[in-house]
Amino acid sequence: ASERERRASYKTDLRACGKRHTRIAKMTKSGEAVTREYTINLHKRLHGITFKKRAKRAIKEIRSFAQKEMKTADVRLDVKLNRAVWSKGVKNVPRRLRIQISRRRNDDDEAGEEMYSYVTAVETPEGFGGLGTTIVE
Repeated sequence: ASERERRASYKTDLRACGKRHTRIAKMTKSGEAVTREYTINLHKRLHGITFKKRAKRAIKEIRSFAQKEMKTADVRLDVKLNRAVWSKGVKNVPRRLRIQISRRRNDDDEAGEEMYSYVTAVETPEGFGGLGTTIVE
Protein backbone atom coordinates (compact mmCIF):
# COMPACT_ATOMS: atom_id res chain seq x y z
CA ALA A 1 0.00 0.00 0.00
CA SER A 2 1.18 3.47 -0.77
CA GLU A 3 1.84 6.13 1.85
CA ARG A 4 -1.35 8.00 0.93
CA GLU A 5 -3.56 4.90 1.28
CA ARG A 6 -2.00 4.05 4.62
CA ARG A 7 -2.67 7.57 5.92
CA ALA A 8 -6.27 7.49 4.66
CA SER A 9 -6.97 4.16 6.37
CA TYR A 10 -5.36 5.45 9.58
CA LYS A 11 -7.64 8.48 9.63
CA THR A 12 -10.77 6.38 9.10
CA ASP A 13 -9.68 3.99 11.87
CA LEU A 14 -9.32 6.91 14.26
CA ARG A 15 -12.75 8.22 13.39
CA ALA A 16 -14.31 4.78 13.78
CA CYS A 17 -12.59 4.31 17.14
CA GLY A 18 -13.93 7.65 18.33
CA LYS A 19 -17.49 6.71 17.46
CA ARG A 20 -17.18 3.26 18.96
CA HIS A 21 -15.64 4.73 22.12
CA THR A 22 -18.60 7.06 22.70
CA ARG A 23 -21.05 4.22 22.10
CA ILE A 24 -19.29 2.03 24.65
CA ALA A 25 -19.18 4.88 27.15
CA LYS A 26 -22.93 5.38 26.84
CA MET A 27 -23.61 1.66 27.35
CA THR A 28 -21.47 1.34 30.49
CA LYS A 29 -22.36 4.69 32.06
CA SER A 30 -25.21 3.21 34.04
CA GLY A 31 -23.10 0.39 35.45
CA GLU A 32 -23.15 -0.84 39.00
CA ALA A 33 -21.35 0.87 41.87
CA VAL A 34 -17.70 -0.16 42.13
CA THR A 35 -14.56 1.01 43.94
CA ARG A 36 -11.04 0.63 42.53
CA GLU A 37 -7.55 1.79 43.48
CA TYR A 38 -5.18 3.14 40.86
CA THR A 39 -1.66 4.54 40.79
CA ILE A 40 -1.66 7.62 38.56
CA ASN A 41 1.63 8.85 37.13
CA LEU A 42 1.33 12.63 37.27
CA HIS A 43 4.92 13.14 36.13
CA LYS A 44 4.22 12.09 32.55
CA ARG A 45 0.96 14.02 32.45
CA LEU A 46 2.61 17.27 33.63
CA HIS A 47 5.72 17.11 31.43
CA GLY A 48 6.22 20.48 29.77
CA ILE A 49 3.58 22.29 31.84
CA THR A 50 4.50 25.73 33.17
CA PHE A 51 5.63 25.55 36.80
CA LYS A 52 2.97 27.92 38.12
CA LYS A 53 0.18 25.85 36.52
CA ARG A 54 1.28 22.35 37.52
CA ALA A 55 -0.90 21.68 40.59
CA LYS A 56 -4.00 23.04 38.89
CA ARG A 57 -3.32 20.91 35.80
CA ALA A 58 -2.72 17.85 38.00
CA ILE A 59 -6.23 18.21 39.42
CA LYS A 60 -7.63 18.42 35.88
CA GLU A 61 -5.65 15.33 34.83
CA ILE A 62 -6.92 13.34 37.82
CA ARG A 63 -10.46 14.39 36.95
CA SER A 64 -10.07 13.33 33.30
CA PHE A 65 -8.46 10.02 34.38
CA ALA A 66 -11.45 9.27 36.61
CA GLN A 67 -13.88 10.17 33.83
CA LYS A 68 -12.10 7.84 31.42
CA GLU A 69 -11.80 4.91 33.83
CA MET A 70 -15.25 5.06 35.41
CA LYS A 71 -17.11 6.45 32.39
CA THR A 72 -18.96 9.12 34.37
CA ALA A 73 -19.11 12.78 33.48
CA ASP A 74 -19.64 13.87 37.10
CA VAL A 75 -16.37 13.52 39.07
CA ARG A 76 -16.03 14.79 42.64
CA LEU A 77 -12.64 15.16 44.32
CA ASP A 78 -12.01 14.71 48.04
CA VAL A 79 -10.38 17.49 50.08
CA LYS A 80 -7.60 15.08 51.12
CA LEU A 81 -6.76 14.46 47.47
CA ASN A 82 -6.54 18.19 46.83
CA ARG A 83 -4.25 18.56 49.85
CA ALA A 84 -2.06 15.67 48.64
CA VAL A 85 -1.63 17.27 45.21
CA TRP A 86 -0.85 20.71 46.65
CA SER A 87 1.29 19.35 49.57
CA LYS A 88 4.62 20.28 47.95
CA GLY A 89 3.40 23.54 46.43
CA VAL A 90 2.23 24.60 42.99
CA LYS A 91 5.47 23.60 41.21
CA ASN A 92 6.54 20.36 42.87
CA VAL A 93 3.55 18.08 42.42
CA PRO A 94 4.16 14.46 43.54
CA ARG A 95 5.33 12.26 40.67
CA ARG A 96 2.82 9.50 41.47
CA LEU A 97 -0.34 9.32 43.54
CA ARG A 98 -2.32 6.32 44.71
CA ILE A 99 -6.00 7.15 44.33
CA GLN A 100 -9.26 5.37 45.07
CA ILE A 101 -12.13 5.98 42.66
CA SER A 102 -15.66 5.01 43.71
CA ARG A 103 -18.49 4.98 41.21
CA ARG A 104 -21.63 5.72 43.22
CA ARG A 105 -25.30 6.06 42.51
CA ASN A 106 -26.52 9.66 42.38
CA ASP A 107 -29.28 10.29 44.94
CA ASP A 108 -30.02 13.76 43.59
CA ASP A 109 -33.31 13.86 41.67
CA GLU A 110 -32.28 16.90 39.60
CA ALA A 111 -28.95 15.36 38.56
CA GLY A 112 -28.60 14.54 34.88
CA GLU A 113 -26.24 11.62 35.47
CA GLU A 114 -27.28 8.37 37.15
CA MET A 115 -23.77 7.72 38.55
CA TYR A 116 -20.91 9.89 39.78
CA SER A 117 -17.28 9.20 40.66
CA TYR A 118 -15.70 10.11 43.99
CA VAL A 119 -11.89 10.28 44.07
CA THR A 120 -9.83 10.11 47.28
CA ALA A 121 -6.11 9.84 48.03
CA VAL A 122 -4.70 6.61 49.50
CA GLU A 123 -1.69 6.46 51.82
CA THR A 124 1.26 4.41 50.49
CA PRO A 125 4.03 4.35 53.10
CA GLU A 126 5.87 1.44 51.41
CA GLY A 127 6.01 3.08 47.98
CA PHE A 128 4.33 2.26 44.68
CA GLY A 129 6.25 -0.86 43.63
CA GLY A 130 4.10 -3.85 42.75
CA LEU A 131 0.81 -2.03 43.23
CA GLY A 132 -1.54 -2.49 40.31
CA THR A 133 -5.18 -1.66 39.87
CA THR A 134 -7.13 -3.35 42.64
CA ILE A 135 -10.86 -3.67 43.21
CA VAL A 136 -11.87 -2.66 46.74
CA GLU A 137 -14.78 -4.59 48.23
